[in-house]
Amino acid sequence: MTNRSDGQTAVADGAGYFLYHSIGMFRGKQQLIEQGLSAYAKLWSATDDSQWPQALGIRQRFIDRWRGLINADPGTLTTADNVTTALYSLIGSLPAAMLKGRRLLVGADCFPSLHFLLAGMAQRSGFILDTVPLRTGEAWVRDEDFCSRWSGDVAVALLTQCTSTASYRCDIPTLVQHARSVGSLVGVDITQGIGLLPFDVRAPEVDFTVSTSLKWLGGTSGAGILHVRKDLLTQCSPELRGWFSQENPFSWALDAFEYASDSRRFDHGTPSVVACAGTLPVLEWHAQQNQSERLAHNRRLASKIIAAADGIGLPLVSPREEERRGGSVMLRLPPSADTRAIIGNLRAAGVYADCRGSTLRLSPGDLTTDAGVEQLEVSLRSLRY
Repeated sequence: MTNRSDGQTAVADGAGYFLYHSIGMFRGKQQLIEQGLSAYAKLWSATDDSQWPQALGIRQRFIDRWRGLINADPGTLTTADNVTTALYSLIGSLPAAMLKGRRLLVGADCFPSLHFLLAGMAQRSGFILDTVPLRTGEAWVRDEDFCSRWSGDVAVALLTQCTSTASYRCDIPTLVQHARSVGSLVGVDITQGIGLLPFDVRAPEVDFTVSTSLKWLGGTSGAGILHVRKDLLTQCSPELRGWFSQENPFSWALDAFEYASDSRRFDHGTPSVVACAGTLPVLEWHAQQNQSERLAHNRRLASKIIAAADGIGLPLVSPREEERRGGSVMLRLPPSADTRAIIGNLRAAGVYADCRGSTLRLSPGDLTTDAGVEQLEVSLRSLRY
């Protein structure tokens, strides 16, 4: 604990860090990222011809770590700058006849960047973007509402494993089963859950997966991924393509381009390796952790946050049921609340959180402690709304 100028105490050293929905933290993170970037800087600065073999080896190890994380087959996963570009590559690769005149279904609680992308692609690609609305006064799209709007004219449905504004965890098995019953492709954005909650691309089998290495994984920005089911890959002709989209990137005959037979077809220009280099040691760290203990730690602190909110009288935005909730707990602040001032006051107490509108987002992770939750409660009780 540290003393504040107003005589109160503030937690320190990450005990009050609740931003795992944004950037994940853990002890030794800085050293691991420095290790990865330093090794990359050394190999990239050597005055010989070994740079690309080593750099592409780092990228492949990054891919392999991600494959292990989500149980993806070899040749079905590649890198992306971010989740938005990954989704763009996938949607832009699908056969025109598959999309034209049909619907692409997405929830109103999806990550906004993906909706912005799809709204812009709809007219040019000929599909109809259909957004399943929230019920009045509710914070997430109900699975049954998603299914009731989902019929055979839906070409693609994009699911959000855990929403970023309510931490609602959808019922993926039920939704994927519905997709199969009507013949739609189904993809999942796992950004807000992966690294804390388990996800297996084959249980149930999904057609594509997009994510990033931020959040609960604790990696760097720019380290996104795209996974595409093996049987779907051969139907995909990515619009964004380049020399690395080929089986042999050094085949430079202008009239002989052919897509690679696997996920490399979603590559395009010269690959960006820096984010992979900085994140690879983090993924290796993550693979060595006891994931059950990490999740139990999150669940225990989340329960304390909910109990504190109940005591203060702050409404819960997230599901109360643990099995329906991701790793975050969202609380509803009064409409009149000055959210900027609230976040500033929390920061002064060593408590780090954020707001989306009047929703206070709190995500306890590896560094967060009971003392941090207690300081959060003290700070929230002292605030004037």
